[in-house]
Amino acid sequence: MGGVRIGWPNTCRRWSIQTAKYNGALAPVKLFAAMSGGVDSAVAALLLHRAGHDVVGIHLRTGVKAGPTLPGARPRCCGTDEAADARRVCDRLEIPFYVQNSERDFASIISRFADSYAEGATPNPCVACNTEVKFGTLLERARALGADAVATGHYVRRVEMPDGRWALARARDANKDQSYVLHGLTQDEVAHARFPLGDLTKEEVRELAREAGFSVADKAESQEICFVPSGDYRDLVRKRRPDAFTPGEIVDEQGSVLGRHEGIGSFTVGQRKGLGIAVPEPLFVLRIDPGSRRVVVGPRDSLGVSEARVTGVQWTAVDVPTEPVKIDVVLRYQARPVAATLHPEADAGARLQFAQPAWPVTPGQSAVFYDGDRVLGGGTLARACS
Repeated sequence: MGGVRIGWPNTCRRWSIQTAKYNGALAPVKLFAAMSGGVDSAVAALLLHRAGHDVVGIHLRTGVKAGPTLPGARPRCCGTDEAADARRVCDRLEIPFYVQNSERDFASIISRFADSYAEGATPNPCVACNTEVKFGTLLERARALGADAVATGHYVRRVEMPDGRWALARARDANKDQSYVLHGLTQDEVAHARFPLGDLTKEEVRELAREAGFSVADKAESQEICFVPSGDYRDLVRKRRPDAFTPGEIVDEQGSVLGRHEGIGSFTVGQRKGLGIAVPEPLFVLRIDPGSRRVVVGPRDSLGVSEARVTGVQWTAVDVPTEPVKIDVVLRYQARPVAATLHPEADAGARLQFAQPAWPVTPGQSAVFYDGDRVLGGGTLARACS
């Protein structure tokens, strides 16, 4: 089936933090800058402050325990040391610094993370954190205290459309682009967000931090999952959802038993390594059945699917379509976009029909819809349809 292509005019106006211009005029506002303790949020606050905005640094206390520091380990974005680093940056900029207690919101994200693995899905907790905490409760708090917007150190751009709505767009630095994990923001949240690093590369950010004398200028990147101190998500899932580690069978596409596993919590669709079976050819996880505890494996060619279901679909900068729409969709963070036709369904659902077989389609991951560099919206992959 065909579909219409949502067109984006080339006349979108971009907000440039370097010149502190906003549609051609100075627009100083009061901003809450989310300060993780890393170099990105530090430089975001620096640029906003230099641009003449009234900046207040906010560190989100999530309740994540620091745990032992291992040699060569990367810092966690929410640990105790990070709060101290964020405070030092704010002291150097001479801006206020506060800590917001977000433990309850973050506890919910951690619980759902473990639940997803027990249900055979592979979640992306960064999407939930950004949507619910950094641009949910933080924006609500900022408004209550008279702030106009929330700013972060994400690598993403914000563009204004001719109709006055705002859209997210990929960052200049393709290797750092974070538009994928921000696709769940509402139109109101995008309108009240600022992303000073969208037009910068990582090295440019570090150079600005060095020039400013920030101690975090050459600080290592934070680890991917900040609430997993060991670095192995299975430790957390095993503690919170021990039923995710009930033994089961590993079977091929015909149902023949190839071996046994110690729990579906150790698997994700598309996985090749660590299957625990000896076979002459590489096999990949094709499906995970939480009911039977079976993990279905097969050759790489069997990963490709023609369709997939998406739930919880949200459209950020365009009206909800009522007919099929041609889009580009990203199925996993930093993955290449694939062409598809989106068929809207009831209850914020959608069916993706891929132009070519796509893989891996992993339940629990986000499917983010793009038109060129601009984010249309997205949802959560529910299942693949062969």
